[in-house]
Amino acid sequence: MINIALLGFGNIGSGTVEVLTENRIQIERYVGCPVNIKYILDRRDFPDSPWKNRIIRNFDIILNDPEIKIVAEMLGGSHPAYEYTKAALMAGKHVVTPNKEVVAKFGAELLDIAAKNGVRYLFEGSVGGGIPIIRPLINDLAANGIISISGILNGTTNYILTRMGRDNIGYSEALGEAQALGYAEANPADDVSGADAARKIVILAALAFGKLVNPDTIHTEGITGITQEDIKTAAGFGCSIKLIAHTELVDGRVLAMVAPHFVGPENPLFGVNDVFNGILVAGDLIGRVMFYGPGAGRLPTASAVVADIADIAVNIGSSARKLHWDPAKRDEVADFGNYSCRFCFIFSDVPGSVDMLGRSFGSLGNVLREEGRIAFISEPMTEKEAGEKAAASGVSFIKRFRVL
Repeated sequence: MINIALLGFGNIGSGTVEVLTENRIQIERYVGCPVNIKYILDRRDFPDSPWKNRIIRNFDIILNDPEIKIVAEMLGGSHPAYEYTKAALMAGKHVVTPNKEVVAKFGAELLDIAAKNGVRYLFEGSVGGGIPIIRPLINDLAANGIISISGILNGTTNYILTRMGRDNIGYSEALGEAQALGYAEANPADDVSGADAARKIVILAALAFGKLVNPDTIHTEGITGITQEDIKTAAGFGCSIKLIAHTELVDGRVLAMVAPHFVGPENPLFGVNDVFNGILVAGDLIGRVMFYGPGAGRLPTASAVVADIADIAVNIGSSARKLHWDPAKRDEVADFGNYSCRFCFIFSDVPGSVDMLGRSFGSLGNVLREEGRIAFISEPMTEKEAGEKAAASGVSFIKRFRVL
């Protein structure tokens, strides 16, 4: 029997208990022995729960119990989750978590502590909820040099943008619906600002390139400024607007970013709608491979947590591969101004604007003109060049979208 402790009995914690209980026979068959929940740490009382006798409030009980081999951290937020995780690893206990905030900020340090203490730190549920993406990147795609990763990593914003595009409603109305359905928090700032997706993409970037970039330093744009006019412009080019998190190497340095993009029907991410997530990985051997599914939710995320528990349980006592990241140094992070892509530029449509824009950008190709706006999709250029050309045109600039 393998004894484990759960930190947190909220949405994901209770889901993890449900998965371990309902799928007990299947999990035991895979692991080779029972997995027993010995403790559940939570500040609250659960007098009506069948697990009430296993709920404790003192973390030291878990830390000092030699029978506890695996700790599942599901507290959310950075603190005390980081401190508890670090202490558990230093005490020789394996730790699994879906906590993207801790992994994105402290993952390099915690992986190093785990390796030094002969244990593992796993976090499959931190990106993509129930979508298996982290383990495939580590194992199944190990022979590939990763070229890029692009993904829709936040279900809340994807639902909002889907509703705006499909049902012709505004941002505020779509956000209200997402909140009413439980897809968005009462305070949705982390989601709609792009911060949630930023944490997830730096985790994927670290898996791909071995360098953990501070998520607070990457270029991040949210969706709060997207209007119905923008949705119509995208549709005019046969595209939809998606909040895309992207990472690649630029001149050998790690670039990670989050921003709304125009996505065309030739891209698999075009069809990822509502609260679903999609992650497109490009490798030098495999080409492009797509991971798709529910990116959040109680049971999908709990499924990933239990998968990590089972992975550790079946390998206890063996020399399973230890993951290592280095914190990215300043000269290992790409200058965002050197990132190159196509852009959809939107300017005010005034007399002579086509000629003026043509002198700055060259051939404009297909030009869309409506409601006092003129829009066109450029050839690939760097972020720096895009800003310079827009400023040099002499036409009133409204906004630009990157095109995936």
